[in-house]
This record gives sequence, C-alpha cells and structure tokens, in this order.
Amino acid sequence: MDRVKIVKYSPWLVHFNTGACNGCDIEVLASITPHYDPERFGVKLAPSVRHGDVLVVTGAVTKKAAERLRRLYNQMPDPKFVVGVGACALTGGVFSGSYSVVGGADKVVKVDVYVPGCPPRPEAILEGVLKLLKTLEGGDGRDAGSS
Repeated sequence: MDRVKIVKYSPWLVHFNTGACNGCDIEVLASITPHYDPERFGVKLAPSVRHGDVLVVTGAVTKKAAERLRRLYNQMPDPKFVVGVGACALTGGVFSGSYSVVGGADKVVKVDVYVPGCPPRPEAILEGVLKLLKTLEGGDGRDAGSS
C-alpha cells in the first residue's frame, strides 16, 4: 500500500501557529476533541512533525516564523499536505502589510486547502481536512488544486 493511500485513511495532523492571535488555534484544538470525533475519519494529532501527514497552519506568517514553517514542512515525509486555517493564514488577515508579516502561508509553502474565517468553526476545520482527503481519491491530491 503506498503512502498516499495510508494518508487518505489515517491522516496525522501537525499544528503550527505562525503568529496568530490564538483564535484559530483554539478552534483547531477544539476540532480534534471527542466532541467532534475526528478519529472516526482517522484524523489524529501527530506526536512529531516527522510522523505528520498534514500541516495545519494558523496565523499570519511573520518573517521569523517563515523560516520555521519552511523547516517544519521540509522535515515532514512525502507526500505532505498543508491546510491553511483562518483569514490570517490565507492572506495575512488584519496583520497584512505589517513590517514583520510576510503574508499568508502560501508565501512560504504550497497550501492545498484553505479554511476561511476569523476564526473558522471547528466543523469547518474538520471539513477542510476531509476535503483534502477527498482530493486524495484522484491521486496525490496535487492535481485537484486548492479550494
């Protein structure tokens, strides 16, 4: 069984805050609680970035965090996928244009799925991860594009 098929059935998430107000972080953590039961889809939080399949990015990417984000992304095994959560991870949000902000996560890594909102609800975050998994049905997920 190839790695894409394994990821499709049991994706392990790695969460990284690149400079957020923590609103999205709280919602990401809520989305992986038993109340929303993400494990019914095989979704779990990875114990290490080296075990992760999906990088969940929150916050506007600051200049300092950009280097760390790139490093984390490079440490993940292939194939790897990125979900940008919240308005800041998409465009930099209200922090866009600040001297210390590079912009959204797509300025540093390739984002596969965007989950808009400020902050998005836990249901929306889980739906974004499931949308990514659905794109894996047709191949490695890169052909399906971003939402």
